[in-house]
This record gives sequence, C-alpha cells and structure tokens, in this order.
Amino acid sequence: MSDLRPDGEQSAAAGAPLVCATCGRRPESGEAATARLTWSRVTSGAAAAWTCDRCSREHLRSIEGKLDPDWW
Repeated sequence: MSDLRPDGEQSAAAGAPLVCATCGRRPESGEAATARLTWSRVTSGAAAAWTCDRCSREHLRSIEGKLDPDWW
C-alpha cells in the first residue's frame, strides 16, 4: 500500500503518529504497523482522524448511523 497521492506527494498521514480521536489510545511500540490496518480513518479536507479498533467496535452502530443512506 502506498502513501502517495495521485500527484506523487506523500500523504500527510503517512508519518503522523496514530492517536485514537475517541479515547486517546496510542498503539504499542510493535503494534503501530498493524494498527494502520485495523484502525478506522476519517478524513475531512486535509485533516485525518483515527479511531482505534476497540472504539470502532464499541461505537459501530453510531458510525453506521452517520453513513449516507446511499451506502445501504
């Protein structure tokens, strides 16, 4: 998986440390690589927010409720 944008620049989130926007949790030292695969990422313009796997599971119904009806 590449962190390059279509214009060839590296995305801002590529080197940014992961912090859960809900609980503030950070991945363990050996968990950082897999966390990018299991955590949820939301982008708003140039800003990105991450939600850890625990919070994603706990708040799944709320997340689904915010999806556009076209997804269903």
